[in-house]
Formats: sequence, structure tokens, C-alpha cells
Amino acid sequence: MFLGGFRSDMTGTKATALEATCRAAGRAYVRFDYSGHGDSSGDFLDGTIGSWRDDAVAVLDEVARGRQVLVGSSMGGWIMLLAALARPERVAGLVGIAAAPDFTEDLMWNRYGEDMREELKEKGVIHVPSDYDDEDYPIAYRLIEEGRRHLLLRRPITIHCPIRLWHGKRDPDVPWMTASRIAEIVLSGDVRVFLVPDGDHRLAREQDLARIWASVDELCAAAES
Repeated sequence: MFLGGFRSDMTGTKATALEATCRAAGRAYVRFDYSGHGDSSGDFLDGTIGSWRDDAVAVLDEVARGRQVLVGSSMGGWIMLLAALARPERVAGLVGIAAAPDFTEDLMWNRYGEDMREELKEKGVIHVPSDYDDEDYPIAYRLIEEGRRHLLLRRPITIHCPIRLWHGKRDPDVPWMTASRIAEIVLSGDVRVFLVPDGDHRLAREQDLARIWASVDELCAAAES
């Protein structure tokens, strides 16, 4: 089951490439759009980390069958951790790709200057440039506020399934040390971090995907045995 990133959708490179890989292996696969993303209904600005977590859990409950390996990209890495905490009995393993738990606080709010913070509080929305879209990203204050209910990197994470974390050391958006921090505080006894020296945030090159999908295959095979 694939969980996409902030403002991405299920037609992205990794989402569709993983489907092809799963089909070739004869494995079932689920990809979906969070509310306010892609083909799903809803306004993006109404979305929050909690509501997108709920979307993922709903897909686990209503669409997926059996125990799942969750693959989370960027924000999807945060969502997969939250989904695993909500439904531990349904999760056989986790594969994070530049996983970005707590990004609303650590990579947005804490990096905004005082003027930006005041504007965000007063107007409720600001627009910030993006390297991944021709248009600026709208950031709602409610996203920041609600995200504080779901911060994970401040205490032990009570997840016990196998976890594989892939991160590019040249990621300009999410520090690669985030993967190390997750590995330090998660309670699973089977956690591995893989750093790609020349990898960027997306890790969408053929060689990147081949290595990441090998981790997916490993955890799927273990769950099936």
C-alpha cells in the first residue's frame, strides 16, 4: 500500500512504478489519493495530518485485505507511521522513502521567520515557492496547529514491525538525519537505514527504485512466509 507525499497524487512516478513491480510479482497493491489531493474530493486547505492519517486508515480498513507493507514517501512516511500506530495488527512492515515525520513543525514553522509566522496566524494561509510545482504551495495555519497533535520525533515510537528507511544524503527538503532519528527512537528490533550518497528527495531514479523495491519485496516475502 503506497502513501504519497504532500500535494502529490497516486499517478506519481513511485506510486505507478510500485504498482508495476507488484503486478509482476503477483502481489496485490493499493494506491490512493488523500482528500484534497489528485482525484479525491475536498479542498486541500481543509486537510490536516490527522485527516490524511484517517484517510490512510480508512483505506486499510475498507479496501486492503490482510496485513500490509506500507510504503510512505516524504509526508507519506509520517502518515505510514501514524497508520501503523493506529492499526498495528494490520501492518507487516514499513518502507520509508525520505520519510518526513513532524515536517509541519520542524521544516515549516521552525524555519519560518517571525514575519511569515505572523502573516500565517493573521491570514490563515500563506503561499510558499515549491521546486516540485509551477505554482506556489498554499500552507494553512490549521495544518501547522493540527500537526502538533501528531508529532512523533519527541518520544519513543511504539511500532514493533520491521522498518526500512531510505534517504538521499543530498535531499534539500528533509534532512537525512531524520531517518537516523526515527531508527533511534522506534521500538522495533528490526530497523535498517539506507543512505544514498548522491540521492535527492524524490529518489525516483531507476537505480533508486530498484533498491527500494528490493526492501519492499523483502518485507512482503517475510510477511507471506
